[in-house]
Amino acid sequence: MDALRFGRQYRALRIRLRKRQSDVSVAAGLSRSLIAAIDRGQLEGVTVGALRTAAAAIGADVDLWLRWRGERLDRLVDEVHAAIVEAIVRRLTKFGWTVEVEVSFSIWGERGSIDVFAFHPAHRALLVVEVKSVVPDSQSTLHGLDRKTRLAPQLAAKRGWRVRHTSRLLVIDDTSTSRRRIARLAATYDVALPLRGRDVTAYLRRPDRPISGLLFLPDDSQKGSSPRAQGRERVNKPHRRPGRSNLIPDDSADGI
Repeated sequence: MDALRFGRQYRALRIRLRKRQSDVSVAAGLSRSLIAAIDRGQLEGVTVGALRTAAAAIGADVDLWLRWRGERLDRLVDEVHAAIVEAIVRRLTKFGWTVEVEVSFSIWGERGSIDVFAFHPAHRALLVVEVKSVVPDSQSTLHGLDRKTRLAPQLAAKRGWRVRHTSRLLVIDDTSTSRRRIARLAATYDVALPLRGRDVTAYLRRPDRPISGLLFLPDDSQKGSSPRAQGRERVNKPHRRPGRSNLIPDDSADGI
């Protein structure tokens, strides 16, 4: 973040809105000295939460991003997402599903897209899959997944798929951080998406009933990216036969 530029922008907007530092201080519940420091771009020691609160007091918001080697990391996150989509598509195809990806929709003013949209002809099962490379905000994610599941039969009808039941599945990158964050909201996810692990895989093989599930799926593109520690080489020693020496004969003893 360019602190001086941020400060100039903040001050310019505050003045345009004809708000004094004291006005913003009261509205944000922050000290006037902190607002003055933000005005000057002196952000050392100022928390992200304080910046967002100060920005909200003048009708603005703060957008932070991480850069690496001069580039934003959106592409890297997108690559992980794409790898997980590829993994679940391969699994569904293997189990006999007809699969489409990135299915956009606009139905009665409701717009969006479904990461993976699948239909199993033998069981007439419809599946809506939401893929996340990081653990998302639970409320918005579950609401969005519920909305897509509700609209899914209409999308299926346009494709001529005769649906018997509709299921939903949230697929998340299998990392220790993801599992830890889901564990913190265990009660919510246990109610909303109770089916897990092997039970989800069993359903994908034989989708004979509607389910709501959560599946941790590793990013296969990362396999082999870090070298494994090599074990010690095992040397097999020759067995000693009875009555024979394992010593190599000394050629000099033969006078050669």
